[in-house]
Amino acid sequence: MKYTMRAQRMMWIAWPAFLVAGMLEVLVFACVDPADLHWFGSTLPVSRQGVYTLAFFAFWFLTMVSSGLTTLLSASPFEVNRCPVPEDERPADCARGHCG
Repeated sequence: MKYTMRAQRMMWIAWPAFLVAGMLEVLVFACVDPADLHWFGSTLPVSRQGVYTLAFFAFWFLTMVSSGLTTLLSASPFEVNRCPVPEDERPADCARGHCG
């Protein structure tokens, strides 16, 4: 069950971030021509498709970080304070005695 919840959370992060990255790609490059971009006074040594690809992955990464932070901050107190070690395998000096 733990694995499926983790996979589900990853999809909660990756899928909306993918959709937003696609929308950002369309909005940014509707206004900006990759051939007009300059880096330290010279044109970029990357093709238009390369700029589109790199920008998409940058947008996707940034929106995944945003979605990940939202998912992290929305965790319940039970999830945050849950002891990951099964009760019969916990050390004798467990501070909480029984952790969830």
